[in-house]
Amino acid sequence: MSEDHNYKSLSKKIVNWYKKNARNLPWRHTTDPYTIWISEIVLQQTTVQQGLEYYNRFIKAFPDVNTLANASEDEVLKLWEGLGYYSRARNLHFTAKHICQDLDGVFPTTYKELLKLKGVGPYTASAIASFAYNLPHVVVDGNVIRLISRLWGIEEAVDIKPTLSRIAEIGTQLISHQEPSVFNQAIMEMGALCCTYKNPSCDKCPVSASCVARHNDIIASIPYKSKKIKKSKRYFYYFHIIDNEGYTIIHKRSDKDIWQGLYKFPLQEVSGFDVDPNASFIGFNNHDIDTYKSRIFKQTLTHQYIHAQFCIIKLPYSVAEIDNPAYIISPNDKLSSFAWPKIIDLYFKDLSITLF
Repeated sequence: MSEDHNYKSLSKKIVNWYKKNARNLPWRHTTDPYTIWISEIVLQQTTVQQGLEYYNRFIKAFPDVNTLANASEDEVLKLWEGLGYYSRARNLHFTAKHICQDLDGVFPTTYKELLKLKGVGPYTASAIASFAYNLPHVVVDGNVIRLISRLWGIEEAVDIKPTLSRIAEIGTQLISHQEPSVFNQAIMEMGALCCTYKNPSCDKCPVSASCVARHNDIIASIPYKSKKIKKSKRYFYYFHIIDNEGYTIIHKRSDKDIWQGLYKFPLQEVSGFDVDPNASFIGFNNHDIDTYKSRIFKQTLTHQYIHAQFCIIKLPYSVAEIDNPAYIISPNDKLSSFAWPKIIDLYFKDLSITLF
């Protein structure tokens, strides 16, 4: 290793930068494992700016593991609404109940025990272990991967195990010279604020003189990922049915597909919008009905592009006449109390919608 990559020197520079530039975030002022766990799950695949609002709201509603465990799934998912990746919220709820029922309400205190919790992987276990218990487990998130791979000029794909292991080993060497909780916060923060994905602030970086990627002018190509995500396209017709008394029918998604546990209107999935909507599966009788079709809404998920159009149907009779135990009858003006996928929430917020 060259002198420019002296672990002790680099580690010290990263921590000193952090002490001068760190953002004032609530989860940095506690060693409570529950609070740290919530912050880490909220911030997965989410920016700090977006996640902060959700974190504050979540902690206010569920200040400790017992309140979260005793909440209903609907309450948890409603607070998570709009953040996406709803399996994270369901795993939080499941794990909170597990801690209360099987671990006497006591959070695990070792990395190995933390890894046994549902929804907790190596990164989250390392974060809780270091931030709550000051254990020397380096965090390896996207920010850390980007910073270390550029600093060491790692051109191999970072989404394969050997490269990730090398990055983790470098991080372990760096963390050994500092207080673990401080170093992990520091290297993550530097990746987030300084060594950004696009247009990094190399002139403000305390270790730029040692950066191989900068020296070789390959910053734009690092980190490199070999795996391309293939996304499928799906087309949904949602039927928003409003009866003569202002009630509608909704359904809770229970199948193991996207948005499990959230609510939806009766849904017809089609191959494309050249196929006409057909609501016969709902159980209408032969009354004449008025129908209005919304504009097309779109939402991009990790592996899917969702296109949705809403068919607003006004019935001259009560939805109670639709005999289907899977449906929930709700006043139309109370729909906001349920947890919806973002694409349905966009429909609710669209001011161009006219409900007769």
